[in-house]
Amino acid sequence: MARDRSWPCPVLHVDMDAFYASVAIRDRPDLHDVPVAVGGGFRGVVLSANYPARQYGVRSAMPMTRARRLCPNLTVVSPDYDVVTSVSTSVMEVFREVTPLVQVLSLDEAFLDVSGSVRRLGSPYTIAERLRARVYDEQGVTCSVGVAGTIAVAKLASRRAKPDGVVVVPPAEVTRFLHPLDVGELWGVGERTTDVLHRLGLVTVGDVAHTPRGTLQRALGPAMATQLHQLAWGEDQRQVTARRGPDEPDKSMGANETFGRDTDDREVILREVLRLSEKVGSRMRTARVAGRTVTLTVRFADFTTITRSKTRGEATDITQEIYRTAADLFLALGLQRARIRLVGVRVEGLVPRATVQRQLVLGEREHGWSDADVAVDRAVARFGDAVVRPATLIGSDRA
Repeated sequence: MARDRSWPCPVLHVDMDAFYASVAIRDRPDLHDVPVAVGGGFRGVVLSANYPARQYGVRSAMPMTRARRLCPNLTVVSPDYDVVTSVSTSVMEVFREVTPLVQVLSLDEAFLDVSGSVRRLGSPYTIAERLRARVYDEQGVTCSVGVAGTIAVAKLASRRAKPDGVVVVPPAEVTRFLHPLDVGELWGVGERTTDVLHRLGLVTVGDVAHTPRGTLQRALGPAMATQLHQLAWGEDQRQVTARRGPDEPDKSMGANETFGRDTDDREVILREVLRLSEKVGSRMRTARVAGRTVTLTVRFADFTTITRSKTRGEATDITQEIYRTAADLFLALGLQRARIRLVGVRVEGLVPRATVQRQLVLGEREHGWSDADVAVDRAVARFGDAVVRPATLIGSDRA
């Protein structure tokens, strides 16, 4: 039923669940079921709280002293901004593999317009569920998704989906969904506006919807009155615009893959590293960028994650050079019978490709891997991903 209802709903709002807290405790099973707050020490504030802590009333931006009074058994963990940023970047790249129309709002939330992806991936509801599953498989954290026809309704729907769920609000059900909500939930309504509306006796979104616009204008002014009246009826002309968030690094490109089953087979792992290198290289060439630092990510069956990096002498966008560097990093780990859940390849320190001057090597062929990559990219653009690929990958597609 949800799948059928989602077809006219191309806008997704994806919101990570208690993001900083989830990242901080994902590799610590002893903290999964206890109240945890992420923050800056005893006299700091709460940056994020997991759901067991929220049951005690602990909330973001709350003074840590008050949080400890509400929850005496609270465990406080310091934030690791590098890890949080890395996870966020990987999640946003998963979104961009679904659609180029990703509007990043912050490290932990984004809007997606999937109208151009439904023929390939299924209904918006199906896409939402796939995104949730992939984010959890690759990053070990959960997210909630609101699916609707407009930006404003999708954002409200994701709140109702928390934690770790999907809520679909088709156009025909918008007013039934919106009108029971408190006016404070409407986009752009802060505490001051909420107080004004409550003094007028307008408590729910439905109250605002059925109030004459002139009354709203006298209390809030023409612009705000018009905006709230439209939002109360589910009207929102804004479109999802491809945009990176202010805190999201734009100097790297990468891709991760979670194996269908944990594996310790070196050939299988290196084949996946090659596939990911091919994907990253293709994206870099499309964006006309190159990078010097190649980073390999390996996540083991117990969710322990390690990264290794190597900075090359010159920037590259060549698939084989990215792969050789990543493969060397993997082989240097010297893993023996260690079962692996996920691998990832990332190229960092991106610069415009036109600024890179490659050093010629004595005896180098006139036409090398760079020319081969260009030819492959052209063939793929015309005939699809499967038409040309490294021989190692032929017949290796997963079901």
